[in-house]
Amino acid sequence: MKLQRIFLPLLVAALAGGGFFAYQSLGSREVAPAVSYVLLDGAPADSSQWAGKVMLVNFWATSCTTCVKEMPQIVATHEKFKARGFDTLAVAMSYDPPAFVANFAESRKLPFGVAIDNNGKIAHQFGKIQLTPTTLLINKRGEIVKRYVGEPDFTALHALVEKLLAESA
Repeated sequence: MKLQRIFLPLLVAALAGGGFFAYQSLGSREVAPAVSYVLLDGAPADSSQWAGKVMLVNFWATSCTTCVKEMPQIVATHEKFKARGFDTLAVAMSYDPPAFVANFAESRKLPFGVAIDNNGKIAHQFGKIQLTPTTLLINKRGEIVKRYVGEPDFTALHALVEKLLAESA
């Protein structure tokens, strides 16, 4: 009986403490890294320009069939939300020939920034991204909210973008 009076409060305290830390970790998000890049038109850019926007960063390659397949939906997503503080950056992987990337972007009239990660530094800064497509959704505060490996469910992605656009910065 005496052991129960000691053990039970300790058990409750341990569970409450563990629950608190589990709850805290749900609320914390990975902050997007500070990155610099050059767009296909030669313009330098960096992630500080994303402040206050919801950003979709898509790592892709012209040799990736899923990337090519999903690109029209990436374009449609960009067009649907761009007037409301949403932007897109397509980052071509280091192994993708620059001429192929430029031709792809021009022939499909991609309406957003396209960068070539020549040395793999951007992919490394975002967590050693190696699989394409990998798409990250970043909120107005610069936190990575969702990481998709493979083609996203675009209906769910649009719902999440709507929610993030409604949040304050």
